[in-house]
Amino acid sequence: MEERRKESGGDGRHGLKSSFAAGVAALVFLVIGYQTALFIHKASVLKILENKDAPDTVFVIDRALAESILAPVPQESLETMRKTIRGKDVYAVKKESEHSPIVKAVREKVAPKSVENFRFNPNTVAVPDLVRLGFTERQAISIDNYRKKGGIFRRKEDFAKSFVVADSVYARLEPFIDIPLLDLNLADSAAFDRLPGIGGYFASKMVEFRRRLGGSYSYKEQLMDIWRFDEEKFNALSDLVAVADGNARAYPLWTLPADSLKLHPYIGAYAARGIVLFRENNPRSEWTVEALAKAGVLKPEMASKLSRCRIAAP
Repeated sequence: MEERRKESGGDGRHGLKSSFAAGVAALVFLVIGYQTALFIHKASVLKILENKDAPDTVFVIDRALAESILAPVPQESLETMRKTIRGKDVYAVKKESEHSPIVKAVREKVAPKSVENFRFNPNTVAVPDLVRLGFTERQAISIDNYRKKGGIFRRKEDFAKSFVVADSVYARLEPFIDIPLLDLNLADSAAFDRLPGIGGYFASKMVEFRRRLGGSYSYKEQLMDIWRFDEEKFNALSDLVAVADGNARAYPLWTLPADSLKLHPYIGAYAARGIVLFRENNPRSEWTVEALAKAGVLKPEMASKLSRCRIAAP
């Protein structure tokens, strides 16, 4: 009985060892097969890319035929193709033949793509230009979809936060990102609404305040003269807005009647009548904002703000 158990135990261990050895052998062959497949795949890809560097076909033809096939071709290009064989001029024309879809797919996926650097606005740059900048087509479409859904890159850092923009890519492109500042005198309420912390209410107030100023902001700090437009709100967007010299109009302080002057936020009804009286009783050479303040027509605070505005010459 004991001998049978020993024999039985010995056969079981032997069977287990055999199964383990077979499993190890299978695993080794699997690893070798996988590595071999990777090597063959890599070699095939490299061969496909290598073939791209050399033309598949070379035609040696005369000049007339070269011009007909390659037209339009600059004359200097034809001259570089010209060779003299046995005293006769011939032209070597290189052409790559069509390839299978698999070969084309490999080249598109694996072949290195040329990357360009040029100035661009991430809010308006087209998908093909994003590809030129080094993004894949899928990444470029993702950026475009973000914009189509209302996404805005207000600052360069916002573009860096996009999940398809790698840190290394942003470091290369950062000097070329060009996001124009919003001109306070050209923007409409919709453009103001897109600024951080503004919304519809303040957007309409910004347009209205510009109208009261005579249709033009003179400096961007004037935004803080809008009711409840505090310094915190201004600081959140001050680096995004500007007042371009060419788009700011001078206020016709010395020609407007009192009923128009009183609409200006720094003047009001009382000072408007005083300005008209001042113009009627003082020579044109003395018409200055400082003189209005000295005469008591304008309060010092309002005179200080008005003096920073663009005022048309008397």
